[in-house]
Amino acid sequence: MQKVSIASLLSSNVYPGRGIIVGTTPDGTKAVTAYFIMGRSENSRNRVFRAEGNDVMIYPYDESKVEDPSLIIYAPVRALKNKLIVTNGDQTDTIRDFLNKHDSFENALRTRGFEPDKPNYTPRISALLHFNASYWYQMSILKCADGEGKKCNRFTFDLASVPGLGHFIHTYQGDGKPLPSFEGEPEQIETMNDIDAFTSAIWNNLNEDNKISLFVRYINPKTGEADTRIVNKYQ
Repeated sequence: MQKVSIASLLSSNVYPGRGIIVGTTPDGTKAVTAYFIMGRSENSRNRVFRAEGNDVMIYPYDESKVEDPSLIIYAPVRALKNKLIVTNGDQTDTIRDFLNKHDSFENALRTRGFEPDKPNYTPRISALLHFNASYWYQMSILKCADGEGKKCNRFTFDLASVPGLGHFIHTYQGDGKPLPSFEGEPEQIETMNDIDAFTSAIWNNLNEDNKISLFVRYINPKTGEADTRIVNKYQ
C-alpha cells in the first residue's frame, strides 16, 4: 500500500467521522498519534477536548444542549506507564482496566462491540502504543457484521514503527444514509517531523462544517517526553 498525505485523504472525504493516526516521524525520533472528532447533529457538535494531565477528556461545550451524553462524553486518551491508549469511545477505560490487570488489548476489546446507534452501527476504533524495549503499536476496529446490529467482527493490527510512516483508521468511508463503515486495513500516510505542521495538515483539511476537535501528540519513545496540541472549533 502506497503512502499518501493526510491532507489529500481528508480533503477528499467530507465525513470520515472520528479518526485515529499512529506512526513515527521521518527522523525516527518520535512516536506520532492523533485523534479527531466530527459531527453532524447539534448533540455531536457540542463538544470540546480538554487535557487532564497526560489524559484527554471530551466535555460538552454547552451543557444545556446535551441530549444524550452516553456516546459523546468519554476519555479518548489515557496514558499508562510505557503505554498510551487512544480510542473513539468509552472502550478507552475498558482497555485501561484490562492492562492494569496484566491482560491484553485484544481481550479487552472482545468484551466490547460497535456502537448501538442504529442504523449506522458506528465502529469502535482503538489504538495502543507500546514503549517498552522498542516502540510498536496496535490498532483495532469493531464493526457490525450483519447490518442488523446482532453480530460483530473484530479486527486487530500489530504494526511496526517505520520512520515516516503513519497508519490511519476512521469510522466512516464517507457521508451517507446510513453512514458506510470503514473498510480494509489502516491507510498508510506520510508523517512529519514538525508537530505544528502535522496538526495544521489534519485540521485544515477536515471538512469545515463537520470538524469539531483534534488532539495530536509526539512522544520520545526512549524518555517518554511528550509534546501535545489540542484544537477545538468551539473555544
